[in-house]
Amino acid sequence: MTKKIAILGCGWLGLPLAISLEKKKHQINGATTSVDKILILARHNINPFLIAVHQQHIEGNISYFLKDIDILIINIPPRIKKNSGQKYVSKIQTLSKKIEQSGVKKVIFASSSSVYASKNDIVDENTPPSPETESGKQILASEKILSNNPHFKTTIIRFAGLYGNDRHPVNSLSGRKNIANPRAPVNLIHLTDCIGIINAVIDKEIWGRTFNAVAPQHPERKDFYVEKAHKMGVLPPIFKETTKTKGKTVTSILINKYLDYHFAFPDLSD
Repeated sequence: MTKKIAILGCGWLGLPLAISLEKKKHQINGATTSVDKILILARHNINPFLIAVHQQHIEGNISYFLKDIDILIINIPPRIKKNSGQKYVSKIQTLSKKIEQSGVKKVIFASSSSVYASKNDIVDENTPPSPETESGKQILASEKILSNNPHFKTTIIRFAGLYGNDRHPVNSLSGRKNIANPRAPVNLIHLTDCIGIINAVIDKEIWGRTFNAVAPQHPERKDFYVEKAHKMGVLPPIFKETTKTKGKTVTSILINKYLDYHFAFPDLSD
């Protein structure tokens, strides 16, 4: 069934997501903060909007963007700079009020596995979040704002580290020395699976749930990144061998239960 879907944030994940949904004959509104991306969206039959969410107001025609929309996908990363005073949670609070006024009833929020503490534990959707970073704390607070709003139902997807196409975390680690936690597990998810999981939520109409989105395999950081660096032809990182390793293993017990989703990239070595 054709739906009207609005995607707030058409960046690395949002743009290919919009394209995939449009190919399934959904009507897509796509919002970006970049003037250069307006033509790109239009070329893919996506209705383009210039919208920027600020702490106290929203720049752009948010009311028209959300008009008659069945599903809103919120995909705006925190990008919290140290000592900047930026409050991501304030932006989500401002946005939540606009969603409420618009009459949109279904929301997908692209969250992060950073809401879980980096202890030597296995975490799943039943694990109480305990973020350690400012970004993680504001993301968790944003989840609560959206989930607690009674005017719409929010499904939260806590993505692990994103990779795919021209983006891989080994590039940011290449050549670095004395990297901690060599034996910590890797938690990543491929772009294709990010899009697949969001599509599954929409197709199966699963609302008001929280999912961890992460590839099922979790190799050790040192083994994975050194091997991946050699495969990609970049300078491998050098890890500091410590007696203690800190790191969580993010798993999902609900992806199969509710979505029956099969990962395109379960093996991170691919």
